Amino acid sequence: MLEVRQLCVSYGAVEATRNITLTAPEGSTTAILGANGAGKSSLLRAISGIAPVASGDILVGGESIAQLSAEKRARMGLSHAMEGRRIFKQLTVEENLELAWSFGARTPAYATARAAIYDRFPILKEKARVRAGLLSGGQQQMAILSCATIRNPRYLLLDEPSLGLAPIIVTQIYDFISAYARESGTTVIIAEQMAAMALKVTDYGHVLRNGRMVLSGESRDLLARGAESLLSSTYL
Repeated sequence: MLEVRQLCVSYGAVEATRNITLTAPEGSTTAILGANGAGKSSLLRAISGIAPVASGDILVGGESIAQLSAEKRARMGLSHAMEGRRIFKQLTVEENLELAWSFGARTPAYATARAAIYDRFPILKEKARVRAGLLSGGQQQMAILSCATIRNPRYLLLDEPSLGLAPIIVTQIYDFISAYARESGTTVIIAEQMAAMALKVTDYGHVLRNGRMVLSGESRDLLARGAESLLSSTYL
């Protein structure tokens, strides 16, 4: 189980998150929703260890990881796919996968892990020796997700996986996320602006506004209450 307790993230005098508390049960999928600047990315960055924590705590399995480096958290099985096509564009698809596999507990063997990736995304097998920067936006996102999941992480953080993609590609990406979470048992946290799409594939939803948690609940309940109109009013 991953827990965040009264978490405050600050960049100098700027507070990015304020007293955020949430729990992501083992094997669950959680959506973190909000407009630009709501604090979604800062929350995920704090969990993975690449954003400064001003106060509060982050726990995995009941043990605090707030003082651990990002590298140590990665080796514990925490994987973070950041927003903005964070991939080594000068390297080939295969070189990106090899590099991602080199971090953390390397199980299963690389050849097995790579074969599983290519089964999920056959287009990446076709493009294995193509530089990642030459891929389409959708193909780059597939490569990013593959790099984030190649080590079978215990905890997977996904920041805006739909950003800048065509609707049909967004559907494919979320189909993968849903299937992967169901089959692997990985605890997944998704930061997203597309509320309706994210809530359809998650168990729980939390809405941030100006760095604060303003709405939480089971995803199906939020959808039943009219997620899009409800969240639109929350963002204002």
